[in-house]
Amino acid sequence: MNDSVPAERDYRATVFLPRTAFPMRGDLPKREPEALARWEAMGLFVRLRADAAGRTPFILHDGPPYANGNLHIGHALNKIHKDVINRARQMAGFDADYVPGWDCHGLPIEWMVEQQYRKAGKNKDEVPVLDFRAECRAYAAKWLDIQAAEFKRLGIEGNWAQRYATMDFSSEAAIAAEIHKFAANGALYRGLRPVMWSPVEKTALAEAEVEYKDRTDTAIWVRFPIIAGEFAGSAIVIWTTTPWTIPGNRAIAAGASFDYALIDVDAVGETSHARVGDKLFVAVDLLDKFTTETGIVGHTQRRIVTGADLVDVVCAHPLRGQGYEFDVPMLLGDFVTTEAGTGFVHMAPAHGEDDFFLCREHGIDVPETVNDDGTYAADVPLFAGQHVYKVADNVCRALEDAGALLKREEFLHSYPHSWRSKAPLIYLARPNWFIRMDGEEHIRDKALAALDATQFVPDAGRNRIRSMVESRPDWCISRQRAWGVPIALFMRKSDKSILNDPAVFARTRALFEAAGADAWYARPAADFLGNGYNPDDYEQVFDIVDVWFESGSTHAFVLEARGMPWPADLYLEGSDQHRGWFQASLLEAVGTRGVAPFKAIVTDGFVLDEQGRKMSKSLGNVTAPQEVIDLYGADILRLWVMNSDVHNDLRIGKEILKQQADLYRRIRNTLRWILGGLEGYSEAEILDRAAMPELEQYMLHKLAELDAMLRRAVATHDWTGVYPAIHQFCNNDLSAFYFDIRKDALYCDVKLDAEGRQLAQSETRRACRTVLDILHRCLTTWLAPVLPFTADEAWRARFGEDECVHLAQFPPVPAEWRDDALDAGWAEIRAVRKLANTQLEEARRSGDIASSLQACISITLAVDAPIALQSVNWAELLITSAAETMIATDEAGAGAAAPLRAPPKVTIAPGTKCARCWQVLPEVGEDQAHPTLCRRCCEYVG
Repeated sequence: MNDSVPAERDYRATVFLPRTAFPMRGDLPKREPEALARWEAMGLFVRLRADAAGRTPFILHDGPPYANGNLHIGHALNKIHKDVINRARQMAGFDADYVPGWDCHGLPIEWMVEQQYRKAGKNKDEVPVLDFRAECRAYAAKWLDIQAAEFKRLGIEGNWAQRYATMDFSSEAAIAAEIHKFAANGALYRGLRPVMWSPVEKTALAEAEVEYKDRTDTAIWVRFPIIAGEFAGSAIVIWTTTPWTIPGNRAIAAGASFDYALIDVDAVGETSHARVGDKLFVAVDLLDKFTTETGIVGHTQRRIVTGADLVDVVCAHPLRGQGYEFDVPMLLGDFVTTEAGTGFVHMAPAHGEDDFFLCREHGIDVPETVNDDGTYAADVPLFAGQHVYKVADNVCRALEDAGALLKREEFLHSYPHSWRSKAPLIYLARPNWFIRMDGEEHIRDKALAALDATQFVPDAGRNRIRSMVESRPDWCISRQRAWGVPIALFMRKSDKSILNDPAVFARTRALFEAAGADAWYARPAADFLGNGYNPDDYEQVFDIVDVWFESGSTHAFVLEARGMPWPADLYLEGSDQHRGWFQASLLEAVGTRGVAPFKAIVTDGFVLDEQGRKMSKSLGNVTAPQEVIDLYGADILRLWVMNSDVHNDLRIGKEILKQQADLYRRIRNTLRWILGGLEGYSEAEILDRAAMPELEQYMLHKLAELDAMLRRAVATHDWTGVYPAIHQFCNNDLSAFYFDIRKDALYCDVKLDAEGRQLAQSETRRACRTVLDILHRCLTTWLAPVLPFTADEAWRARFGEDECVHLAQFPPVPAEWRDDALDAGWAEIRAVRKLANTQLEEARRSGDIASSLQACISITLAVDAPIALQSVNWAELLITSAAETMIATDEAGAGAAAPLRAPPKVTIAPGTKCARCWQVLPEVGEDQAHPTLCRRCCEYVG
């Protein structure tokens, strides 16, 4: 073989060399802000709305984030996922009008302002309420503006100029009007019942504001002496993990069908508080465990009775003689279990829902033993002024002095805490405003029916929220705070009934629209009541409404009030919002309109660190979106979101981000290669699919598969696997396969003039350039939702600086591009190609060849090998200079699973290296005018 190249003629200028202004390096932290400025200058969102006029609308209603701090990685996940869905819907031919919004009221902001007061030595209660509310408003406004800028930097496209906030005057007026609707339809009532209460924040909390943390508490076993009935002289034993509720005890509950043993205590251990001669009632199923735990080493079982047999039992309070002189009756409750304790439950109606309802059913008063701050009221014997979480020792001591304590022990358990103050919570009966779930309005039933009609992604979300709605109590919507929308109602002092007057409601809304909810505090009651009512006859309600009610009402003042389609097509938030925003929105809309405000719900998981741990500053494992953007750019963060299974918990960290940056580089290099290959391309080059080689038809089939996957995701809101598939296509099908094969035709099958302009080309090259054109249009638009900065850069690099990919649509993909039979054949071809490349690589490693173009590949096929393997040009596919395809003459391999009868064989290709295309061919030297070229290259330089 002669590899020498004559020096007389340099043919490099005759070869097409890809050129593009699209750089290899993304430099995203620098280029992305420039793109944002460009989009702002061109009024991109306004142009999108104008272009979409008349299309089918698509509304993803934004669940409002809280305006009280810089964005965290969960915010980034949420908004990026929403933005991808919105952008994709817009490019799929819809009108995706997106209005971002903020939740601005409530305890989180109020708490931060109070902390500022505490640092300055100020007392919040001494500050006029309007001044305090003004500081809360300023605090929320500051963070709203900061977060808006941070969201924009993430590439989130939306109607930022007309964003919504719950503290806008129009929003506050609408929220008050929604409260009035519940008052008008009878679902709203004021009642006394236990709610989850924060003694630190002095307010009721919603379930979504509660987190569970481990806490060490005291459990006690207590005797309640029976003073009346057949079993007088014996005692009921209860077990409780909340000793502080003993002062609030007013009854005991038993299970009607449970068996209870009455035992005589015959012997006790040295440390036991039980006494020989005690007569105690305990559930039979728990007797052995009870005697072991309380140190009773000998006992006689006197008799067994059922809970129903004990219904006439009356006990004394265990602290009788120390100010607790009331009787304690035995009640029957279906909530009693024999899973732990003694089978009896002590009832403190102010501190438990089961306790409250059972005692109220039997006419037992609910005592107010605990103040808002968690201290006992002044009239509580023994413990007045003490805090409930610091009283366990004193309660146990008092019970021991009274001879009522059988045992105490410390134990660790999961206990509800406020996620803001991190302080433990209590159940506390307080007068509050509730929305009735099961009255004539049938809110629960309607909500469950609405959930059945809603699409869920993932579908498991339906069962999660459904079970919550099935079991939830009436909705407590009142909070005892200052920053928020007041429950703008008046109650008659005479009977505590609601003044349900549409004229009063209308005046209230008008005043709120003009001056905001501050009007409720700044103006006299007469301004709201009008001339028909005497303000002295009415009590003005100053409780504020739960922030979940506010955010649950956003559909009213964002969608309905703006004339946008209702219900929304989609709500998308984290899975914790099954008990938060999703549920609040559902109940609010069902309670006022009878149907859900959404057609579909999508839920995301939570973001963890690379080891699967929850992020915390103390662990030093927090990934902040701002840091990722500064280092890599927003497109990398967006790619991480869409390469993840967002419906389950996601992981992020330095190594994961490095991996995403590497994936991004591969995608970018794919776009760059395509752009370079399209230099000088014109529509005159377009070749019909039918005239294309099979390889190009195969690439179009792959595009059709991806297009179907993308459009299915648009329709279903489930994008799982879409962008990993696009990356795999770029890396495996294009860069490592199609581009590798077609670069020879692209570079060499062309005749250029002295200025590098194209004069002629082969049909194969024409087909390749047609496919590159299609690839560019498909990939840039498909990538635009997730990589908006990069895709737009790649679009402008081809079509000019005045163009924008986000104004484009997904290209139509003809149905005939899909060819599953062709795909099956090429799957066989690629499997053989992989084996042959392994042999070529081995020949390179051994030094037999320096490159694949020096090789001749011999492939021996089985008799029954697929036709596709017999007709393909193996030299072209393997980038060798020659190939031999042989069919085995014997039938020994017929029917075998493998199509090859032997491994591919590599030999040295005969001939001389062409100075232009570098293929080694016997024909090099035939043309006297170009003695160093092959026949093809002579044709394109002649």
